[in-house]
Amino acid sequence: MLVKRFQEARPYDAPNHRGVVGLRLQGFEAGGPTASWVGYSQFLPGGGAGPDASPLEKVYVVIEGEMTVIVGGREVVLGPMDSCTIAGGEEREIVNRSNHVCKMIVTMPYPPGVKP
Repeated sequence: MLVKRFQEARPYDAPNHRGVVGLRLQGFEAGGPTASWVGYSQFLPGGGAGPDASPLEKVYVVIEGEMTVIVGGREVVLGPMDSCTIAGGEEREIVNRSNHVCKMIVTMPYPPGVKP
């Protein structure tokens, strides 16, 4: 078992993201998860990511606030405890259109060839 306290989480920069602070909660360390990693993202008002696509599937879970997710011209607003899966290769954009910080959990598999 690997226990990692919130105060031990380290920031990371995600490509094509803006107005966000990401913290790695689990992953990329010895004894951690072997298939995927877990991040905690805090998006300021107006912050977001994309539009772009990743070859890797991702899962978003909104903890607090709201996030607009745009895929294929369709917009969905996720609120607290709402979640969505973005398939690998699917182009998405996410935007915090509210005046509150949006706090989300993000889970993704490791990139090919990356071993924790």
